[in-house]
Amino acid sequence: MAKKIPFNVVFASDEDVNFPASELNNHGPTVHGWRSAPDGGLTSHDIILRFQQPAKIYRIQLLAHQYLIPEKVELWLHYSPKSLPSTPSSQYFDFLGFVALADNANTNYKSRELQSVTVCPRRGTHLKLRLIGVQGNDYNGTGQISLLAVNVLGEDLEVGPNNGNGEDHLGNSDAPPLDTATGELALASICDDLLFSMYVEESIVQSIRELEQRKVLAVNAERFEYARKLKLCMTALRSAGERLGRYALAKRQAVQQEDFTTARLRKEQIEMYRAAVLRQLQVQQLLEPQGVAIGSNDQSCEIYAGGKPSLPAAPSLQDVAQALAEATFSPKSLTSLSLDDKSSTDGSQGQPGNDGVVATPAPAPAPASLQATPTPTLGGWRKSHDELPQSPRLPSRHSSPMSSRQGSLRRRNKSVPRNSYEDYEERAIPTLRQECQGNAILEADPNRGRSRLNDRERRQAALPILVFGSELVEQFYSRQFQDREDGLLRLRNFLKEHDLVEITGNEHAASPNKVARSAALLLHRAVRDAVYSVFGQATETVRMLFLEYVPGRVSPNEVARCVDRLLPELLAKSGDPSARLHTLAQHTILSIAACPEVAEQHLVAPALSRSVGSGTHQRLAMSRLQMLEQLVHTQGISTDKHSGLTCRALSECGCSGIHHPAEPVRKVAERILVLVYKVNPRLVRKQLPPDDDITRRNLLYRQLFTEFDKLDLDRKQELLEANKYAGGHSSGDAATPPADKASTSSDASRLMMNSRSGHGLGPVASSSNGFASCNGKQQYNEQLKRSMLSVSNSRKGSASNSESTEDNSPKIRCPFCNWSCVGSDASQLDRHYWKACPFLTKCPQCSQVLEVAALNYHLTTECDAKESYVVCARCTESVHKQLYELHQMEDYCRELKTGAARCPLCHDDVHLPQDGGWKLHLLSAGGCPGNIRKKNLKKSN
Repeated sequence: MAKKIPFNVVFASDEDVNFPASELNNHGPTVHGWRSAPDGGLTSHDIILRFQQPAKIYRIQLLAHQYLIPEKVELWLHYSPKSLPSTPSSQYFDFLGFVALADNANTNYKSRELQSVTVCPRRGTHLKLRLIGVQGNDYNGTGQISLLAVNVLGEDLEVGPNNGNGEDHLGNSDAPPLDTATGELALASICDDLLFSMYVEESIVQSIRELEQRKVLAVNAERFEYARKLKLCMTALRSAGERLGRYALAKRQAVQQEDFTTARLRKEQIEMYRAAVLRQLQVQQLLEPQGVAIGSNDQSCEIYAGGKPSLPAAPSLQDVAQALAEATFSPKSLTSLSLDDKSSTDGSQGQPGNDGVVATPAPAPAPASLQATPTPTLGGWRKSHDELPQSPRLPSRHSSPMSSRQGSLRRRNKSVPRNSYEDYEERAIPTLRQECQGNAILEADPNRGRSRLNDRERRQAALPILVFGSELVEQFYSRQFQDREDGLLRLRNFLKEHDLVEITGNEHAASPNKVARSAALLLHRAVRDAVYSVFGQATETVRMLFLEYVPGRVSPNEVARCVDRLLPELLAKSGDPSARLHTLAQHTILSIAACPEVAEQHLVAPALSRSVGSGTHQRLAMSRLQMLEQLVHTQGISTDKHSGLTCRALSECGCSGIHHPAEPVRKVAERILVLVYKVNPRLVRKQLPPDDDITRRNLLYRQLFTEFDKLDLDRKQELLEANKYAGGHSSGDAATPPADKASTSSDASRLMMNSRSGHGLGPVASSSNGFASCNGKQQYNEQLKRSMLSVSNSRKGSASNSESTEDNSPKIRCPFCNWSCVGSDASQLDRHYWKACPFLTKCPQCSQVLEVAALNYHLTTECDAKESYVVCARCTESVHKQLYELHQMEDYCRELKTGAARCPLCHDDVHLPQDGGWKLHLLSAGGCPGNIRKKNLKKSN
């Protein structure tokens, strides 16, 4: 089986002083590797390796640098028997081939390339690497190339006594040993692979090698339970060794930066974690150091019972600092100090006292050289790495601040009773203890108290760190909820200040899309927080992001990405049993839906209008249906099939909700079906069982069909009232004499000439913005002519029949509301127009009398105060500029439906405005609730 062939570098064409070629002799996480001289001017660089003994080569592994990359590496092999002298001038190398390396641009020069080349089995004693060319990039300004590690896999070549001329026992045509399971090169040990040895700490590698040897012996002795434990232990040790390798790299970096406090903590951290891992995995017991089989190794134990054993928690630097502080202020040092004071008081240090015991103070122990076994001293036991806690904050190891102190403070003369003063003096005050533990490390670095991001978290938060900075992101990942709250507050302030940055035009500021994406990444973590105060701050930040920052800045694709990231978490929170949690989550989701960019893309409603299964939790189902009902009230039922608010989608969701086992869910589903039934009764009836006696026996369907019957009855009454007004209008006109007709038409013409608005009597043709596209006076005249012609035609047909029965007394009739009075005084009609006609109203600014349908157009185009009014982009109403923000927060400010008009008095939609919709809305009994003149007209009648 192939194994690692040891070698030494004997020649290098050039090298950097800080990165010599001798670095290639060893493998490990802290190896620097070889690097060429800066600005050397050489196009090719040669490195010659000499094997410690002749070997047969099967595979060569090369580990390249992340950005100091050569274009290719040529491989040359030379063989010289031990009986012949070998000098560089006499060596002849055979060309094996070359390895082309990638430029590493696709990984942004952060990954290292490992090339494993399987060669035809060849014998050799020297290997020459020729590195040619340089892969240019922005990070390589000096034109250097580097090689981090070289590994040669093969078998030792034993030279016999009869073949001193260089012929070995193994022929060159022999195939390399292959693993029958994988088909790859069979290795004697996994530790021989370069991928393993470069990233696992050296001591762990040695332990794994010993465990592999014990596994082979266990299999030969058929100790299969023992072999299983060894295999699991090696797998766990590899994970721990990779972590220890990262700690070693951090220690080396701290030494290079001359941060010796951190280097010392990293050293202690490595020793503590290594000792904890070896102790928990029972490595010493599995190795059987005495060579005698231990019976417990052949029996199942709790650690290895469930597959891969769990590793102990890695101590943080704060834990290490606390452990060092405990060791520094240990009871031994306190006891030694008290003995020194006592001996100095007696004036006879080192002399026997009254009790016959020599008080010789021991030197204070150094925390960095803690022993592995306890050593008895005068005051107690010295702490070792094995006794140091894995995490000093665990309550199981220190149940109280005083328990570990009182047990180790023992007096030499136990016959002398303690007094209360000595008991009090020998105890460690908890406040001072915590202060010593914290100040021991915080004095060197004030920011060390905050937990740092690990590699996985740093990769996840790469974009937020780039946009917001590392300090703010660390607050989001902190274990203290106060830090997370401060991070959310700082994020809101950043979003507010980013507006000023955009106004000033700072080129270095991040784009709004990146800011929104980074904020969504952080808020995705914050909305899942279990602390209510943090969740409340997170939802407030989400509302600010979508209602204040996103509109007008962020692209639609980025808005959709943010909603897709946050909406599932908020929907899950809306199903929480806690009332304050699910209420806050519902309010946040509805706020997101109110964002114009979100409403245009229909991102929220489709997620809410999905069918509700019978197995859905009651609270989650009810929250979804309640939010869907609120969206129907605010945004209305849409005809866009992608909106999620179509009649079909709402009816399917409601029908699935009425079959839910929870009664509150069924009630909300019934209300949704009733809302859809008002718009499309036929579709709702199709989704439900037939309305017959058998179906009505079910209480659920009986209540629902009863509501439908009420709606059908109300709809019939409205149609009857509309027909009644239409018939009454024609008959009333027929009773009017010709003289009155002329006076009526003249009065209407005079009203039109006096009116400055000039808007049409009936409904006007609206353009895309909801207002008349032509001149108001021209449309008013055309509408007046059409109405007068229709009135005159109807009167001609019935005049012959009514002349004999009608009274010849003169009458005045309103052309708008069909009001009439006996007499010929025109002032009565003017008074009716000014005070009572429900079809007209007064302008709130200039007090001009005009039609209700023309009020919105008048306020923005003709009124004296038109500069103070703007058109709402959502509902097309005219709103005062100072009240525009409050208007958009109202429930009645919703999108106008197709083919409808908006009443300025009651803010309801007027359907079919050009086919008598305004007259039905303003004059019917159940019409406009905001029309005060209609009530006055009833009182006068």
